[in-house]
Amino acid sequence: MTNIIIISAVGLNNEIGVNNKLIWTIKKDLNFFKRVTINHKIVMGHNTFMSLPKVLEGRSYIILTHHNIDNEKVLVFNNYEELICYLNSINEDIFIIGGESLYRLFLNEAKFLLLTEINKSFPHADTYFPYFDKNNYIREVIKKDRENDIDFCHVLYRKK
Repeated sequence: MTNIIIISAVGLNNEIGVNNKLIWTIKKDLNFFKRVTINHKIVMGHNTFMSLPKVLEGRSYIILTHHNIDNEKVLVFNNYEELICYLNSINEDIFIIGGESLYRLFLNEAKFLLLTEINKSFPHADTYFPYFDKNNYIREVIKKDRENDIDFCHVLYRKK
């Protein structure tokens, strides 16, 4: 059975980015992201793909976009329905890594939300994680931590 998992770091106001970049640099969270997504397929939009500094090793890239991407290391879909059919045909965990429009598209499909909740706001953000009704999920705090004077916790939201 395919599990679609959304993974993101979100600020107090659901902010996730500015100028197509992450807002916070929290090494512990980047290591968490790597540990969780390694050896899995990661799904992203064009902007997220372009924002990455390099191809993240140990992961298979799937990109939903209307742009042409000439890279033999990525699987490109131009149609959401075709992508959903493909994802449902494989039996593994799939991670949706952004950006905002992909989070919105997959919010109803995802069985799990794996969020790093950052206890800080960023008023200049231009990209946000979509609202979701937390009453529809079971919330489990995986770990609380602190880095660079920023408190954060890794939280798993499991659909009821």
